[in-house]
Amino acid sequence: MQTQHTKFIECGTDEAGRGCLAGPVTAAAVILPPSYSHASLTDSKKLTAKQRTELRKEIEQVAISYGIAHVLPERIDEINILNASIEAMHLAIQKLKPTPEYILVDGNRFTPYLDIPHKCMIKGDARFLNIAAASVLAKTERDDFMKRLHSKSPDYGWDTNKGYPTKKHRKGIQSVGVSQWHRKSFTLLPTQTQFDF
Repeated sequence: MQTQHTKFIECGTDEAGRGCLAGPVTAAAVILPPSYSHASLTDSKKLTAKQRTELRKEIEQVAISYGIAHVLPERIDEINILNASIEAMHLAIQKLKPTPEYILVDGNRFTPYLDIPHKCMIKGDARFLNIAAASVLAKTERDDFMKRLHSKSPDYGWDTNKGYPTKKHRKGIQSVGVSQWHRKSFTLLPTQTQFDF
């Protein structure tokens, strides 16, 4: 795992929830101290929920700055999931103070933010601490969001599947229909032909 550059203020950014059928896509951006290190901090998907929760507390305490942003299903349907993911990253970066001078992005697609140089990194959340930190914040914030939605709409099992296309989630769609939190532009059921919205 690599630390960040020391010559300029660098942030890492990542998103969570791109492959879900429901809920927002959530992004985070993090500026860590250049000297920061942590043996367990890595791609959030490789961590347990307990590890992510513990790491989130530490990241929020030690980070120079962090920002988290949601882009909701209606907007996802309007501009598509790739553009919504990038928009969420931009919104998260916008919350950072000081403004970063360099942006490390997890993945291979990004639209420039202001005139700040950036670099896309495949599997960056397993290679750079600031991207890994953003991964943890985005994942935990989105999971909490979906748990809150579950309390209002328990039929879909969002407390466990977080909106991903599991059997329980799709069974809920079949039995009670589509909610306001579903992404209407996604294939919600394998046999879907058309929904009346």
